[in-house]
Amino acid sequence: MVRNGGHLLVECLIALGATKSFGVPGESYLAVLDALHDTKGKLDYVLCRNEGGAAFMASAYGKLTGSPGICFVTRGPGVTNASIGVHTAMQDSSPMILFVGQVGTDMKGREAFQEIDYRAVYGTVAKWAVEIDDVARLPEIVARAWTTALTGRPGPVVVALPEDMLTTATEAAPLNGPASIFEAAPSQDAIASALDMLASAERPVLLMGGANWTADGRAALQAFAEASDIPAVAAFRYQDQFDNHSPVFVGEAGVGMVPHVKSLIRDADVILAVNVRFGEMTTDGYTLLSVPVPRQKLIHVHGSDREIGKIYVPAIGIHAGPNAFAKALTPVKGGWVEWRAAARKAYEGTFVAPVQPGPVDMVAVSAWLREALPADVILTNGAGNFTVWPNKFFKFGPKARLLAPQSGAMGYGLPAAIAAKVAYPQRTVVCFAGDGDFQMNCQELGTAMQAGAQPIVLIINNGIYGTIRAHQERNYPARVSGTSLENPDFVALAKAYGFHAERVEATQDFAAAFERALKSATGAVLDIAISPEALTPRQTLSQMRDAALASQKAKA
Repeated sequence: MVRNGGHLLVECLIALGATKSFGVPGESYLAVLDALHDTKGKLDYVLCRNEGGAAFMASAYGKLTGSPGICFVTRGPGVTNASIGVHTAMQDSSPMILFVGQVGTDMKGREAFQEIDYRAVYGTVAKWAVEIDDVARLPEIVARAWTTALTGRPGPVVVALPEDMLTTATEAAPLNGPASIFEAAPSQDAIASALDMLASAERPVLLMGGANWTADGRAALQAFAEASDIPAVAAFRYQDQFDNHSPVFVGEAGVGMVPHVKSLIRDADVILAVNVRFGEMTTDGYTLLSVPVPRQKLIHVHGSDREIGKIYVPAIGIHAGPNAFAKALTPVKGGWVEWRAAARKAYEGTFVAPVQPGPVDMVAVSAWLREALPADVILTNGAGNFTVWPNKFFKFGPKARLLAPQSGAMGYGLPAAIAAKVAYPQRTVVCFAGDGDFQMNCQELGTAMQAGAQPIVLIINNGIYGTIRAHQERNYPARVSGTSLENPDFVALAKAYGFHAERVEATQDFAAAFERALKSATGAVLDIAISPEALTPRQTLSQMRDAALASQKAKA
């Protein structure tokens, strides 16, 4: 059967199992859009308002579902807008494929209209960047892109589609299905060595995170930790991968790391790190473990051989998938009850914080949400000081999920929430956003309404870029520059997009407002009035400034 490259591409994606895609249209891939006209219900195209938002949605979709998030954008301005989502997918280890329109092969190398060398631009950002130069090889390239995005350490792939490759007719057959790829399993010797090292430990710690977990794998790791009484720490923004209600879960190693987690990792004599890539936040700036040889004995398990020994030389390195490894473990009895119990007690204490100054107390709001939200809730956030509330003041059960960018990308939360609603329309999805963070991608409310994928958005509105203001007050106290915001009427803005919207100006009004948001036939936006003084849960803006001024005076 003869078909053009655009139709062949779409048929290949459907064969591989893709059901959703996100994008902003462009004339450079009209043939693909034409093919998508006939695939509604099989491969849907979610029309987005900005390529950055579309790429965030694809990245979040991949992270949430484990299937590559598919994104279509046009060349030049379109793909540069989308770059933030590709970078985020890489740092998050999220499977994603970005398909980009490209100038025709007859125009290449002339700096034609909107031309970009995608291999050069994305070669260091994506796992693989490729350009199709023979339409007959399109199925081969798409199959490899799909597999590359999923295997080892998952991540983004960029596929450039020259316009003539999409319009050229070919007799090449589409794919007939995805490959069945099983993760690497550890050898018996590897498991025995790891268990022997753990058995000799006095202060062991389990550090877990990363992508590619299954429910069975997570349950197996939790069962091992509980049977062994080993304290479990989640890597940066992976606290949803371990049941926070478990008596062995003791917190997250990430931004704003609490003292007991720092001490636990620093004082450990053996660390079992499963599926962790050892980023800057998880290691507190690479200080908790010395580089390149840690003070602690490190057992590093990862599905990608490139991650083992990349930063830290392990005492034992095991190339294995997280689920296969977790299922192969057997309990170790080392008498660590007191070590684990002390860490758990400290973790429970982190939910206690002073009443926050200002109209709405987010400590109280977070406590209410912990009890009120359903067990399978999906929380999302972008970047800013406000992320402490979903990241540090919520307990994730085995069915709850967190979509939060390891790259610290502002504007991720709303697109991620839309992607979550696209993937799981019946689940409650709550996006936490600062007022600055929200405005990075607030136009995607239009995408949410058009797609019928409408989350609840909580705007933590303090009128400032809080994270940068905090750094200002610590380093240049009382010299405010470039961090104060004059905001629009968020309620009016949300209503213009067809959302239910309210302003919450008192703590006692939040619960009723949230209940109305849940019952709304549309998505909802709650604009929550927060004092800029409530910059962190335990230190006000003024206290931060006063401490910095006192330090400056002492040094003078």
